[in-house]
Amino acid sequence: MPANRERIRRTAHDVFDYDRLRPGQEAAIQSIVEGRDTLAVMPTGSGKSAIYQIAGTLLPGPTVIISPLIALQRDQVEAIEAQDAGRVALMNSTLSADERRETFAALHGRKLDFILLAPEQFAADDTLERVRAARPALFVVDEAHCISEWGHDFRPEYLRLGAVIATLGHPAVLALTATASPPVRAEILERLGMRDARVIVRGFDRPNIWLGVERYEDEPAKLRALIERVGEAERPGIVYAATRRHAEEVAAALRERGVVAAHYHAGLKADERERIQDDFMEDRVEVIVATTAFGMGVDKANVRFVYHYDISDSMDSYYQEIGRAGRDGEPAEAILFYRPADLGLRRFFAGGGQVSADEVTRVAECVREHPGPMDPKEIQEETGLSQTKLMTAINRLEEIGVVAVLPTGEVEMAEQPPDLGEAAEEATAAAARYKQFSRSRIAMMQGYAEVHDCRREYLLNYFGEELDDPCGYCDNCEAGITVAEDEAHEPFPINSRVRHKTYGEGLVQRYEGDKMVVLFDDVGYKTLAVALVTENGLLEQAR
Repeated sequence: MPANRERIRRTAHDVFDYDRLRPGQEAAIQSIVEGRDTLAVMPTGSGKSAIYQIAGTLLPGPTVIISPLIALQRDQVEAIEAQDAGRVALMNSTLSADERRETFAALHGRKLDFILLAPEQFAADDTLERVRAARPALFVVDEAHCISEWGHDFRPEYLRLGAVIATLGHPAVLALTATASPPVRAEILERLGMRDARVIVRGFDRPNIWLGVERYEDEPAKLRALIERVGEAERPGIVYAATRRHAEEVAAALRERGVVAAHYHAGLKADERERIQDDFMEDRVEVIVATTAFGMGVDKANVRFVYHYDISDSMDSYYQEIGRAGRDGEPAEAILFYRPADLGLRRFFAGGGQVSADEVTRVAECVREHPGPMDPKEIQEETGLSQTKLMTAINRLEEIGVVAVLPTGEVEMAEQPPDLGEAAEEATAAAARYKQFSRSRIAMMQGYAEVHDCRREYLLNYFGEELDDPCGYCDNCEAGITVAEDEAHEPFPINSRVRHKTYGEGLVQRYEGDKMVVLFDDVGYKTLAVALVTENGLLEQAR
């Protein structure tokens, strides 16, 4: 047995009292201990935090953990203290100036093994320098999908982390997420500047969750069906809705039915959201009806169902949301109440936030004419753009080398920017590609709702995993609606690279009877007829 593996297992047993490590944990820890950047994509409950705890114990120097929510930070601090894994502190907006000084003093004095920070903490002038002076051995980005525009929970403050890592001298980087499809993984690696990274993907399947879709053609029938289903279901449970209005209306209808239900969305005050979440976590509320504002940091083991009143914007979002069911390993169910007309709302949302060449130019000229780095709020005031349009423009300009986003989140011109006119056209073309890609992900979600095959296989294929046989635990399997293997002709293996004359290169995702789905690098997901592919030579194996 290699020496590192023996050290890892001994530390896991002696320090953390683990009899054995779970699949993926040991591989990720070994990769980090060997000095490699590592992206670990593992479901909630698979022990991702143990990866950095054990690795941090074995590395010389403190471990810095980036975590987006104060509640998540507190949970992680409590977990480290409960394991007696090392000395730990957190740094967030709730600390006083004296507490910040004490924490940094402990970090510099080698009295801390782990420090947790929210990404926006690096906006403070002294934070980056103080962390750099501590010479961290490991830099952990938790909820790493937040850095990806292709992900379901994009957070602009994560964009500065690549520059932070570079300023720290690029310690070993560990990115952790519970859900990341292939394009999300690629963006995480690129935006964090991860080098020679090992990507470890384990266990997207949640076999205890029954998957189903119920189709309706009109809104009242869909609402009646959902209310009826919730009324009969074992609770507690979660219902997801696309809009605040739907969340409020569904919660009100459930209360009329006698269900103890509450709505949750970003339009509520922070203290009200916190109270509602606490009531749900403590079983004082049976059902919470929420928009996507409710999710990250919610770890309630006994959720018996997750129902979707409205279709999600992507399989990434849907998987993350249904994954909040059955975390205790007991049976749970995930049902999508599908109305084809609802896709129009998702397509409308997917078209938002796009920027024109003129708007991109305004942002670039604003930064160029300023004598030093600019805070995004200053740029917004001078350009008059919405926050969404501004961040889209900054992202595009950074991608093509016009501006640089500093560790503080400020923006400055790159040292040798390309021609501004050409750059603006290129940036708007990139924005159009993003819009096309977003709509292709909605098409994949529509495919899930309408698939005549095993739903679990469809979901796992989306994340790059294969399922040898139909799951037997979804509505289609139970109804016998699956495609027999001998009916399917597969000219290219799943997960193989192919090239199309028009769409460019892509990754084969799945087959369904006489159709195949390919994730193309530039245009997103496309469904192709297998017969046309083979007869006309539409695809060739990419090298």
